[in-house]
Amino acid sequence: MIKIYGMESCPDCTYVWDQVQGDARYEVIDFGLDIRQLKAFLKLRDNDPAFAAAKARGAAGIPCFVLEDGRVTLSPEDAGLRSRPAEGAACSIDGSGC
Repeated sequence: MIKIYGMESCPDCTYVWDQVQGDARYEVIDFGLDIRQLKAFLKLRDNDPAFAAAKARGAAGIPCFVLEDGRVTLSPEDAGLRSRPAEGAACSIDGSGC
């Protein structure tokens, strides 16, 4: 099962979550609803090199995908999904993306 960490308020997260609704191969984890899940995400973010580029540009690093082999990625394509098109809502402070 592929785990997808994110928050409902993130348009990139909800875009990929919509793609996996009803698909048992994916587990959606909204860490905005559960402090234990937030702590699990922060542990990943603090320790996995997959987040280096996101942290360098001040991004949260969501949605985050933990693949079945344990590898962590921020690319929906690595999890068999599509990325959200660039136009539309942004969740970064400067409005440039999420």
